Amino acid sequence: MAEQAQYEELVRQFSAFGAVKREMGRTLPSDCPAGSAAVLTLLARHGEMRMSRLAELLAVDMSVTSRHVAHVAERGWIERSPDPADRRSRILHLTPAGEDRVLEMSRRTTQLLAERLGDWSDDEVAQLTRLMARLRASFDDCRTPAITQ
Repeated sequence: MAEQAQYEELVRQFSAFGAVKREMGRTLPSDCPAGSAAVLTLLARHGEMRMSRLAELLAVDMSVTSRHVAHVAERGWIERSPDPADRRSRILHLTPAGEDRVLEMSRRTTQLLAERLGDWSDDEVAQLTRLMARLRASFDDCRTPAITQ
């Protein structure tokens, strides 16, 4: 187990990571703020879903999710179809224009990372990817409710 000082340094690094996220956010098209980009990315990754599932994946409440969905729907990037299992619910899915928008955002962020990490070796990039995935998985485990007996 790491020492306290290592965890404190990790906290400092996480705080500084905000600058990386902001710069990546600046690569987004002006008509696609971060919340809208997250909606499109999640639909591209997970496929069609109900708004409640999207809110869960975004980790925000339904009113925030609804605003993001309205924004991307107004631009024709997603469609809302009636859910055959429950006509009161809607299923969200990407349109071809939405798929194009996701590809454009991916191209922009990939280009930025390639520029900024150009002096990193392939092994270093792979190691960072593995460690970030492992870190994220550690926090996903924390959201699982504890079983009490």
